[in-house]
Amino acid sequence: MPAVQLLLLGCLLWGEGARSAQLRKADDQSGRCQYTFSVASPAEASCPEQGQAMSAIQDLRRDSSSQRADLERTKARLGSLEGLLRQLTGAPAAGPSEGPPRELDTLMREREQLESQARELETAYGHLLRDKEVLEEERRRLGAENEDLARRLESSSQEIERLRRGPCPPARSTSPDVPPGSREVSGWNLENVDFQELKSELTAVPASRILKERPPGHPGSDGGDTGCGELVWVGEPVTLRTAETITGKYGVWMRDPKPVYPYTQETTWRIDTVGTGIRQVFEYSLPSQFSQGYPSKVHVLPRPLESTGAVVYGGSLYFQGAESRTVVRYELSTETVKAEKDIPGAGYHGQFPYSWGGYTDIDLAVDESGLWVIYSTEEAKGAIVLSKLNPESLEREQTWETNIRKQSVANAFVICGTLYTVSSYSSPDATVNFAYDTGTGSSKALAIPFKNRYKYSSMIDYNPLGKKLFAWDNFNMVTYDVRLAEV
Repeated sequence: MPAVQLLLLGCLLWGEGARSAQLRKADDQSGRCQYTFSVASPAEASCPEQGQAMSAIQDLRRDSSSQRADLERTKARLGSLEGLLRQLTGAPAAGPSEGPPRELDTLMREREQLESQARELETAYGHLLRDKEVLEEERRRLGAENEDLARRLESSSQEIERLRRGPCPPARSTSPDVPPGSREVSGWNLENVDFQELKSELTAVPASRILKERPPGHPGSDGGDTGCGELVWVGEPVTLRTAETITGKYGVWMRDPKPVYPYTQETTWRIDTVGTGIRQVFEYSLPSQFSQGYPSKVHVLPRPLESTGAVVYGGSLYFQGAESRTVVRYELSTETVKAEKDIPGAGYHGQFPYSWGGYTDIDLAVDESGLWVIYSTEEAKGAIVLSKLNPESLEREQTWETNIRKQSVANAFVICGTLYTVSSYSSPDATVNFAYDTGTGSSKALAIPFKNRYKYSSMIDYNPLGKKLFAWDNFNMVTYDVRLAEV
């Protein structure tokens, strides 16, 4: 190797140490020229063997390969982490492989399906709980009816046994002694008690002996036969229809006691009053349409109404405008507003409601003599005020202030010029507890049983044409027979 190349090699191997290299030229023993250089090692005290140098070089090469492999593995892991990050953040995939995103989409879809099934199961469970409550209520009602029937049967059995033990009067035959217009008592066979018809004896009595003269201006005082009298009995509720949705929790339904063409006494109107902006009035031409829930027409009122105090009379719907003390007359056949009138000083929108609430501050009513409005004022200090209204103009014709606090009763209605109140809207065994006679200006306490079968009566009105009470009791539209009697 030339001397210059050896010198350069020494510089490359030892760097700064090559500055102290020494080059010598001399003949060897055979007389040949020989070049020799020496370099002092900066770190090693003695020269390593040739095998040890090669081993060190190989170790360096292995370390370099290992580091390169570690770097490749680190790059691969970094690529995987970047791909997973793109999947989680929704960024587009950089690589050709679409396996992980597809699997993630599948898992997300399965999760959504499971959540949807869970929601459906929760809804079905809620429906089952509601049906269970209804069935339990029906079971309790049927149990109560069975107990009542058992008591009646026992009472009848005791009466039959008493009749068996006592003397039996002989059956009478028709004779001149029987007063004209009377009917004889039917024979009562005590040997066969399975089923027999018992007819009472009727005797014609002059009306002057049992009827009292009514005050001037009171219904029936003009000589017309209105069938008026004092309320003495309210029958069991008869359910005609049940609302389908939550908007029918409470509402108002009615028939016109003074129908005009094209309507009849069977035409029915219904308003669901849960919510705000109540404008829809469902009209049913036939009772079958009403019972099946198929309206023949839907009226949309020009302004929303409030609460359950509406009535139909003489072909018009009378209602309280929302958040106002205004009474509105809406003619159903022409679908137009014919009159509007404020009730002076009347509370509204929760000032003087009935005990169940529902913004029942202004309640309209109809009886044999016409249209009434039930309300209260600040001046009356929450006591019920009753006014007779002109059905055409809505002007107040006469007003009475009672001593019955409006918020202490659940509802009220008018029969033959007398205001009646109901004690509770939720108690199954409520009562008609007060009566205020506009003819005498006096009130009295009553205790006529009144059944809230479904425990949430939000509307009670009297229909003088059918001599029935119409009520809305917790989704259910019901009627009650009533009995009137003169003292």
